[in-house]
Amino acid sequence: MKQEGRFAAPSNKVAADAAQTLREENERLRAEVAYLKKLQALIRSKRSAAPTKRI
Repeated sequence: MKQEGRFAAPSNKVAADAAQTLREENERLRAEVAYLKKLQALIRSKRSAAPTKRI
């Protein structure tokens, strides 16, 4: 007689939902990284273009 484990294997729907959730999180994180890179570049360009005070 075959003995079953305590937990059943996850269904395909559960695995698909988890994969979709991970894809969405990955996409959000990629967008956040791209935004932060653009923001850092903008800050760098503003700092380097700051006028120097001459008297």
